[in-house]
Amino acid sequence: MTGRYIQIEARDGSGTFRGYLALPEAGNGPGLVIAQEIFGINYTMREVADYYAEEGYVALVPDLFWRQQPDVELGYSEADWQRAFGFYQGFDEAKGMEDMQSAIDALRALPEASGGKVGVLGFCLGGKLAYLAACRTDADVSVGYYGVGIEGALDEAGKIKRPLTLHIAELDKFCPPEARERIVQALQGRPGVALHVYPGVDHAFA
Repeated sequence: MTGRYIQIEARDGSGTFRGYLALPEAGNGPGLVIAQEIFGINYTMREVADYYAEEGYVALVPDLFWRQQPDVELGYSEADWQRAFGFYQGFDEAKGMEDMQSAIDALRALPEASGGKVGVLGFCLGGKLAYLAACRTDADVSVGYYGVGIEGALDEAGKIKRPLTLHIAELDKFCPPEARERIVQALQGRPGVALHVYPGVDHAFA
């Protein structure tokens, strides 16, 4: 398993941005785009990519904050939390989803990504982006962990055409009970959509 950075072409022609690419020991496998938290492509996101590479995936973590500042990589100190929320508040979600599609396209184009299948996996901010990927991109499958703000985009649920799984923490203060209930009511029973609510656990339980 090896990790390196690659450059991804933005679909709107505005430039390139980097992504951390982790390859499995076999050298190839199905593709997985990992949508970052609000801390950029930090050590945790690289670890997640490395883990999935060990499981046989070709994993790519795109830099989704590049339009504000390239190569953001934050830790979890109070100062870094403040910076991270600043990037989160300045994040252009529509452009971010275009960049997710660019990352999916880039991964599909790699010879290491065998079979052309690419999934999306996301945590926190990335959990919402995984939901939006199911609505707006051609990802083959999307999986979101404790997504923040999904309840504000449920009007797009009718666009979901491919499998989506959401993992929700019961005690998540970023997704309070009323938000969780809206998500469950809107998505439960939809074809290809699976919802899992984990009792007694908080945000970032995974």
